[in-house]
Amino acid sequence: MEVTTAAPGQACTIGPVVDIVFSRWTTPILWTLHSFGRQRFVELERQIGTITSKVLTQRLRQMERDGLVLRTYHPEVPPRVEYEISDLGRSLSPLFAVLADWSRHNLDRVEQARHDYDAGGGRRP
Repeated sequence: MEVTTAAPGQACTIGPVVDIVFSRWTTPILWTLHSFGRQRFVELERQIGTITSKVLTQRLRQMERDGLVLRTYHPEVPPRVEYEISDLGRSLSPLFAVLADWSRHNLDRVEQARHDYDAGGGRRP
């Protein structure tokens, strides 16, 4: 593992990346766009399910600004807008694959650790 020095005032060099990629809704949006391809707003909203229109709009704007998502406006009647993952967003695929693999192998261990912790009354002095 390569060790790099964090910028002053920053405990971890990957902090900014974690802030961008792992905010509350970024991961499900990127996952959906990567898995299902180009989506209209309503399709994306349905695929994710529990996100509000307001929050989806905010996240898509931020992700477009960050270069992770491409927005295409079609001046039709009624207007049509489509979103797709950009090459930059797609470059996160290996990271997501590693996390999915970690989940498959370790989430049951996390659940067991939580159960053990809760059954033992939590922290001990």
